[in-house]
Amino acid sequence: MMNAEELFPIVDENGNVIDAATRKECHSGSKLLHPVVHLHILNETKDALYMQKRSMLKDIQPGKWDTAVGGHVDLGENVNMALMREAKEELGLTDFTPSHVVSYVFESEIERELVNTFSTVVNQNEVKIVIDPEEISEGRFWTFAEIKENIGKGVFTPNFEQEFERIFPIITSEQQ
Repeated sequence: MMNAEELFPIVDENGNVIDAATRKECHSGSKLLHPVVHLHILNETKDALYMQKRSMLKDIQPGKWDTAVGGHVDLGENVNMALMREAKEELGLTDFTPSHVVSYVFESEIERELVNTFSTVVNQNEVKIVIDPEEISEGRFWTFAEIKENIGKGVFTPNFEQEFERIFPIITSEQQ
């Protein structure tokens, strides 16, 4: 279960830590800018993304399909530390080389995040992803065609849909 009193760094748009606030404060409409990490996992042929279905226990967007790995940067952590921790916690993934794709500000009705987006390529047949049932109810590779077919149908988190449109041209050209 989520800890509402967990501390997150509050950052400026360049990622510089300027304060700290609880998860509850950050997710209550305060619009305090806090950093998160996302990892997009492409298959070896670079035509599909591994995605997670968010647990029904999540406080934001439960039960929706989302980025393979996503999580908050904890107070005292840097972005790379958070990325490696989240990949291990959520998927048991430890042996990968992330590439930074883009950083941007995402805002919803209840929060404002500085999203640090990374990608990596894995051999789909060799990857043995172990999911954390408190975080993720299931996971699988989705082809880009399947993703495009389901955008706007309430299948994915709004954040994923916006990010996919932003990063799809970048990750498919850079990963060639």
